[in-house]
Amino acid sequence: MPDIDIDFADRDEVLSIIPHRIASLPSGKKHSTGIYVTEIPSNPVTNLATIDFKTAEDRGYFKLDFLNVSLYKQIKDKNHLQELIDKEPIWELLEHKDFVDKVFHLSGHHAICKKLKPNCVEDLAAVLAIIRPAKRYLVDKSWDDIKKEVWSKPEKGKYYFKKSHAISYAVAVVVHINLLCELVYNYE
Repeated sequence: MPDIDIDFADRDEVLSIIPHRIASLPSGKKHSTGIYVTEIPSNPVTNLATIDFKTAEDRGYFKLDFLNVSLYKQIKDKNHLQELIDKEPIWELLEHKDFVDKVFHLSGHHAICKKLKPNCVEDLAAVLAIIRPAKRYLVDKSWDDIKKEVWSKPEKGKYYFKKSHAISYAVAVVVHINLLCELVYNYE
């Protein structure tokens, strides 16, 4: 079953107008981002699915993850977002700890950015994958070796980024880099 994440500046704003059920964890607690927009057995008082998301998936229910990504609150409109996506970022900024620590998904990972020096979205996606535990062993490899292994599925249970997620987040990181340059450094 596909894994679909949808980013919002404020997910609660969207959830207030979409009929949905809240996904539950195997512990019975609320899933932090998962929802169902189709019928699923649920508690009518709490709106919480009575089947945990893993069992629900096995039974054919389709969960969506609605994520809060606060950087989108600073996006003026669709054109502004497209400009931030299309603009080539200043990749060298990723070699500076004070800058990296402000960047969505990269904060705290300056050493990896400085070592690997990504200079395109695909390289940045690989860096985002290497930050995750299942691919951390690649940090000391060459880019050729990284590209051969980074998108292979790891051992069962190890947390990793699929290529589609990593590319999507890499584009969001580019947006954030360019937004920071625009807001903080008056770079346009």
